[in-house]
Amino acid sequence: MKELFLNSKSLKIAINLYTGGHDGCIIIAPGWFMTKDSKAFSELSEMLSDDFDVITMDFRGHGRSTGAYTFTQKETADLDAVINYAKGYYKKINLLGFSLGAAMVLIAGAKKENNISKIIAVSPPVSFDKIENHCWKKEAWASTLKKCELKRWFSIRPSLRGLFSKDKPVPEDIIDKIEAPILFIAGEKDPTVYCWHTEELYKKANEKKQLEIIKNGLHAEDLFLKDKIYFVKLCKDWLQNTEYCAAKK
Repeated sequence: MKELFLNSKSLKIAINLYTGGHDGCIIIAPGWFMTKDSKAFSELSEMLSDDFDVITMDFRGHGRSTGAYTFTQKETADLDAVINYAKGYYKKINLLGFSLGAAMVLIAGAKKENNISKIIAVSPPVSFDKIENHCWKKEAWASTLKKCELKRWFSIRPSLRGLFSKDKPVPEDIIDKIEAPILFIAGEKDPTVYCWHTEELYKKANEKKQLEIIKNGLHAEDLFLKDKIYFVKLCKDWLQNTEYCAAKK
C-alpha cells in the first residue's frame, strides 16, 4: 500500500492505493468521521485487494486530506478527483461508498462522463436533511465507542457553514439518472440513516439493481464489522457477476 495526494481545486485529497496489477479498481468512499486509515477501512481494503486494485480516500476535513468537511456540499469534487486519477490506469472503475460517502458515490455515478462500471451504496440517505441520526440511541453511541481511534477523531475538521448549508446534492433527485448497476446495502436496525432511505432509493433506481437488508445490522461500516467475510463476499459477488440478482424481501 502507498499513499498519494491528489488535487481537488485548492485542496489535497489523500488516498491509499492497494495495487495488484488488476485491470479494475474499487474506489472506497468512507462516511462522516471515518478515514482511509481507520481500522475498518484498512482491513476492508486489504480484503478486497485480492481481486481488485483498491483506492481508499479521505474526503476533505478528514485524516490526511486538507480543508474542512462540508457534509456533502462540496465533497463531490474530491471524489471526482479520485475518479479522474483512476481513469488513467483502469478499464473498470467501481465505487463503494458508506453513509454520506454512499451519497457521494451515487452523485458521482449519475455523471455520464465518469463512466462508472458498478456501484455499491451502503446506508445511503435519500438526502442530508432527512437523516434521522438518533445518536443518543444505545446502538449508535455504543458502536461509535467500539471504533474509538483518537488519532482519527482528532483529524476531523467540520465546516459549520457546510453543515447548515441548504445547497447540498440530493441522491433521490438523481438516482434514476444512474446507468451503472447498483447494489444497495442497509442495516435493518440502522440508528443513524434509517433503513427506509435505502429502500426508497432502491425503488427509484433503474432495473439494474439489488437490495440487501442485513438482519439486525446497524450503520455503514458496522455492517462490515458485524460479519467481514459475508460483507466482502457480497461486494465481490456483485462486482464480478455479470447477471443482476433480484431483490431479496
